[in-house]
Amino acid sequence: MLPTPRKFTMCAGAADGSSRLNAFDNALLQAGIGNVNLVRVSSILPPGALHVPDLQIPPGTLTPTAYGSITSDVVEELISAAVGIGISADSFGVIMEYSGHCSRQDAENAVVQMVKDAFQVRQMEPIEILVKAVEHKVVDTGCAFAAVALWY
Repeated sequence: MLPTPRKFTMCAGAADGSSRLNAFDNALLQAGIGNVNLVRVSSILPPGALHVPDLQIPPGTLTPTAYGSITSDVVEELISAAVGIGISADSFGVIMEYSGHCSRQDAENAVVQMVKDAFQVRQMEPIEILVKAVEHKVVDTGCAFAAVALWY
């Protein structure tokens, strides 16, 4: 069994690049998470995890990450990504990710509703909802990325 992460960091970034993959990489760098290896995970925040604003791990670290991203090569298109975390009073939290062809505010609204829905189906009540989002107007090939990194 893998150890349970004890910390989490929310981040978001957006950028253009020479290809979809370069745009994604540039958005990761802009978000402050570009020099670690993302291991995509689903949507549960471990009980008692501590929010740390800046990721403080060595380059190359395997990093469990829940994220939403979108890339586009449609010039002038507005793209956004958001993550939301619902924190419970006495148990685990729930992470939701969203990305789309929309404004930052629309992405924030969507992810907050997704967090509320996830808590409702679990018959839990969030005491706090945290959101991190970004929007980007595509210049050439763009990417919007938002994530919750879980770490030790």
